[in-house]
Amino acid sequence: MDMAKEKKVNENVQESVPPMGMTMIAREFKKDKLAMFSLAVLVIILLGVFIGSVIINQDQIMRVSIFDKYAAPGTFSTTNNTTFILGADEGGRDVFGQLIIGARNSILIGFTITIVTSIIGVGLGIVSGYYGGAIDNILMRIVDFIMILPIQMIIIVFVTIVPKYNVWSFIGIMSSFYWVGKARLFRSKALSESRRDYVSASKTLGTSDFKIMFRELMPNLSSLIITNLTMNFAANIGIETTLTFLGFGLPTNVPSLGTLIGYASNGDVLSNKTWIWLPASVLILVMMLSINYVGQALKRSADARQRLG
Repeated sequence: MDMAKEKKVNENVQESVPPMGMTMIAREFKKDKLAMFSLAVLVIILLGVFIGSVIINQDQIMRVSIFDKYAAPGTFSTTNNTTFILGADEGGRDVFGQLIIGARNSILIGFTITIVTSIIGVGLGIVSGYYGGAIDNILMRIVDFIMILPIQMIIIVFVTIVPKYNVWSFIGIMSSFYWVGKARLFRSKALSESRRDYVSASKTLGTSDFKIMFRELMPNLSSLIITNLTMNFAANIGIETTLTFLGFGLPTNVPSLGTLIGYASNGDVLSNKTWIWLPASVLILVMMLSINYVGQALKRSADARQRLG
């Protein structure tokens, strides 16, 4: 009899334990069908882009063929001995190959910039908010100075003057300026969080400042971090595409979604040759929406985890 009661108590205890980690995330996605669909679409896009980019030869698709200028979708090229699935651009280059390679480049650039700026911004923001005083004043004055600069114009200048400009140069230039907003945001959250009782208790127990900041304080900002990461990932893809569209992004010999969309500045291409710019536009729109819905579901799961302790 006692064994049965003990077993029942253990089952009740197990049921009362809040789900954590991947279990919480999976449960949130199951409740939100749109987020689940967006995640599936995003996974399919990422797999298609990165597997396709391994198979496709970039040098071959960027080879100019004047005989295939503005070839329509489905046209067979005798020069390259291939069929243009999505047609060709003004240089006779395969649009489908450029779409795959360009999407890979845009995703990698957006992801890398997001990670680098988040590490710098979140780290400095938490340090500034936790310590306050002189450290806070120095860091925030640096942030204020960078924020008042015409960042987009400075990026354009750097892109123009940097010798042997490539993808990594572009990532470095972008990351140098786009961390300041994160630093200010997380500094304000860390200021209020550092006054909580659990922080005071940890200080009393002699816990090191590093452990308090990054093992106790930062997890309580996880909801904000996830939301910020998601939104900035989509935004950074958009920034790279926009700068390339304007002619100040990736070098001309590197495929980009912005380059394909840039062909739409020609009225004839915009109206009569939609196969050049429309696939890239649709792909960016679908990626942005999918990232946004997935990020919202991750935010809700982080909020639920914090409420349940």
